[in-house]
Amino acid sequence: MDRVNVHEAKTQLSKLLERVEAGERIVISRAGHPVAVLSAYAPAARPRRLGLFAGQGRIPDDFDQLPDDLLAAFEGRGR
Repeated sequence: MDRVNVHEAKTQLSKLLERVEAGERIVISRAGHPVAVLSAYAPAARPRRLGLFAGQGRIPDDFDQLPDDLLAAFEGRGR
């Protein structure tokens, strides 16, 4: 991260913005003390809409029940 003073930031803002667009982060200092960070803007992600597919699917009543032959295969029985 490069450091620039306030005066340089004011006079070179366009060049600093080009550097930020290229992926750099720049610290702006006043009297040798960091005051701000110049970094690229990242818009907030849109919130997800809950329940988008509500009512469009169905879980069968026997969902948690495996057929006997498949259960036996998982348990190492059979054959």
